[in-house]
Amino acid sequence: MSKKMGRPKKDNPINIRTTVRLDAETDKQLTEYCIKNNITKGEAVRMGVHLLLGKK
Repeated sequence: MSKKMGRPKKDNPINIRTTVRLDAETDKQLTEYCIKNNITKGEAVRMGVHLLLGKK
């Protein structure tokens, strides 16, 4: 029998979904930040959470 094809499993998969409601101005600023830094909104939010928790 051959090995399974596809992507290898991640050590810490990103599979938990959280929603947040933003006002228009905050969403605009977040979008501009993400475009400027070439990151997704999800990555920006994860970075913000790490900053709040004092992690890298």
